[in-house]
Amino acid sequence: MSATGLEVFDRTLQITNTWLDEVMATLPRDRKLAWHILGSVLRTIRDRVPVNLAAHLGAQLPLLVRGTYYDQWRPSETPKAWRSADEFLSIVSAELSSQKPVNAKDAAQAVFRVLNHHIDPNQVEKVRHALPEDVQALWPRNNQVSSAA
Repeated sequence: MSATGLEVFDRTLQITNTWLDEVMATLPRDRKLAWHILGSVLRTIRDRVPVNLAAHLGAQLPLLVRGTYYDQWRPSETPKAWRSADEFLSIVSAELSSQKPVNAKDAAQAVFRVLNHHIDPNQVEKVRHALPEDVQALWPRNNQVSSAA
């Protein structure tokens, strides 16, 4: 029996809950906080990478997560020019400031692990390489990347 009456909604709820569970594996077990962490980190990445790369990443996200990812996006604006991990983490931290306190670095790394686990490894590497080296250092390389990448 379908919970929502639509398979596409049931499936995206299931996948999104799996992603949130994985975020909470290393952070407080708070689903609302995990949702905000996921969105904050994804939007911070989205706003820094080239538009076509941001769109390719968005296309691989679960439908529900895709909604928070694209929320308030203005693709015609030039990507933000932050250059360091500190700047990246301060943006994530600012987005999370109305939530329970959480370490921005831990939050970012939790989302990076989820992306490594669920997104095409070659796409993950393209996104990683579009980010400053400081941020790439926070995001562990996905071991499943093919040598053709």
